[in-house]
Amino acid sequence: MFSRFLESVKGVRNMARKRFVGTVVSDKMDKTRVVVVERRVPHPLYKKVIKRRSKFYVHDENNISHVGDKVLIEESKPISKLKRWRLITVVERSALALAREHLKEQGKDVSAEEELVEKEVEEIIEGTTEEGGDE
Repeated sequence: MFSRFLESVKGVRNMARKRFVGTVVSDKMDKTRVVVVERRVPHPLYKKVIKRRSKFYVHDENNISHVGDKVLIEESKPISKLKRWRLITVVERSALALAREHLKEQGKDVSAEEELVEKEVEEIIEGTTEEGGDE
């Protein structure tokens, strides 16, 4: 009887972990991000495709993700009361995160000057539309 229990536990450990791609909606906590994963499912009765959102608290050890980034998350053992997921990688950076990184490289204080960040975002957006436009 005990051997069957061990076999069942052993099988659980070898299960594949769930992975989702979602968008960071909050980065106000240290080493924790709130990620929203959106999925499309058919309505059980009417079969219309509707959006369902799930919110996950994700462990981000190095604080590399920021609001608006698209990230890959993976299921993990419980890290805290709410955190059951960990950040694997940042799939796509948001314009705001790129602007903050660019300003930090120039040595400017990003936290104190929100207007400066907004101007930098506008410049990045204008630069991408000029590069991608037809001439």
